[in-house]
Amino acid sequence: MSAYTIIFAPITQSTRSEQVVERLENAIISGLLKSQEQLPNEADLARLMGVSPITVREALTTLRVKGLIDTRRGRNGGSFVCELPADLRLSLHPLRQASSEYLADLGELHSAILSHSAYLASQRTTDDELGKIKEMVEQFHQASEADIRAQLDLRCLLTLTSFAQSARLANQELSIQAEWAPLIAVLYQDDVFHQAVVDQYHKILSSFTQGNEDEAVLQARKIITMQTDQMLQYKLSIN
Repeated sequence: MSAYTIIFAPITQSTRSEQVVERLENAIISGLLKSQEQLPNEADLARLMGVSPITVREALTTLRVKGLIDTRRGRNGGSFVCELPADLRLSLHPLRQASSEYLADLGELHSAILSHSAYLASQRTTDDELGKIKEMVEQFHQASEADIRAQLDLRCLLTLTSFAQSARLANQELSIQAEWAPLIAVLYQDDVFHQAVVDQYHKILSSFTQGNEDEAVLQARKIITMQTDQMLQYKLSIN
């Protein structure tokens, strides 16, 4: 599971054009979509996000007016992410725009989903699955770029949720990651924070190995608390 799967996941029914704009704008501002990166074409975007081509066209027009994407014609044409000044990225960053109450509430919801998933996963995870998640956590550990760290973290979280063997919980995690992804990318510029999250993953995996449901819940809750607290601290530092 990559950050792109989350960015381009299906949109819900209400105000679809605005949701497409918000999803892509947050991904651009946070750096999940890089400068000069080409977006999927209109037909692919419509299919991936579960909306009509007209909705996608409206959203892309809004993003062009905002100066976030540029559309080029010709054989190698398409919609490309614009190069944005650092001060503009900072002023528009989702963590600056989000209220502290919103971040705290989102963290509580995410904690509830992940901690219950961890409770079930500690009972149901196989040795083979543990081996796969350990490899994933090691990749996360070795990553040196903030956006790659964020993508691998999201992949680890979704994989842990999938071990609960509940399609509903996995879908809830995927849904919340659409909001979570642009918020955490900037946090992984901090090497100390990155290492702390890696260590926390090892604690979760240890609880799985021991089949300790209560410890799994505790450690899963801690990882979301750490990330939420870091978001709030970063928000204070840039306001």
